[in-house]
Amino acid sequence: MDINFELYKVFHTASTSGSFSAAARKLYISQSAVSQSIRKLEESTGSVLFVRGPRSVKLTAAGEMLYSHVDQAYSLFRAAEGKMREMQSLSFGEVKIGVGDTILRYLLIPLLQKFIENYPNIKIKIINRTSPGIIDCIKSGAVDLGIVTMPVEDKDIETTDFSSVEDVFICSSRFGHLKHRKVTIDELSAMPLLLLQKGSTTRRNLDLYCASRGCMITPEIELENMDLLVELSRIGLGIAYVLKESAAQFVSDNELFILQLKEPMPRRQLVIAELANVPLSPAAEVFKEKMLE
Repeated sequence: MDINFELYKVFHTASTSGSFSAAARKLYISQSAVSQSIRKLEESTGSVLFVRGPRSVKLTAAGEMLYSHVDQAYSLFRAAEGKMREMQSLSFGEVKIGVGDTILRYLLIPLLQKFIENYPNIKIKIINRTSPGIIDCIKSGAVDLGIVTMPVEDKDIETTDFSSVEDVFICSSRFGHLKHRKVTIDELSAMPLLLLQKGSTTRRNLDLYCASRGCMITPEIELENMDLLVELSRIGLGIAYVLKESAAQFVSDNELFILQLKEPMPRRQLVIAELANVPLSPAAEVFKEKMLE
């Protein structure tokens, strides 16, 4: 049967008020409107709900049973309203983020640290995927926001510029003869290269760059983890292609150096992706604002 919540509202108010006239005053309606609503509810339930007196009403056994359930429902509504207020005030909520592991480690962790300091009651959920996987997660509702690499060609996804990053070739002193000159991508293709596996955004961009110059590269080693590529490069196993930030400390300590290319690689544009025309939760909206500060 269809539920007429207005009838239950009148019933609950009359039950707690003790009379139809008092209920009418609380609800800002006429006493006859209260009486009609109660009559409709009694017809709907097939039970007499009140014993009517000259100036007051009292619940019947059936009315007492119904009231116990309706009062529980009212408590749930009040709890829901309270949770909504908490969400709006950011004392409660959840942000679901999709991001690649390297971007998470070198760009997002500092932002996350500040956010949880300012909003300790907001729950953070992180899903690690490549850019295409993150887009799929956004569309399925598994995440609210994702950090992905452009281009994003999906009409259901809205993007906001976040940051641009640089991927670089790094190597140890084993390749010191390359340090003070610019090298071509053809030269690099003949050297032992340490690359991320195909499917990663970093690798895809490198493959596209090489293809545009008629060059094909065959890596010596392919891994899923960029930090391992940096470590293998440190021991002289080869030349790694990694996010610049992932090797910054080792470059600063002169354990590694960045190769200079004759034709520099284009920077990668990172964007914040979300579902188009779908409002974010208050917590997710604030997190996005903090990312853009």
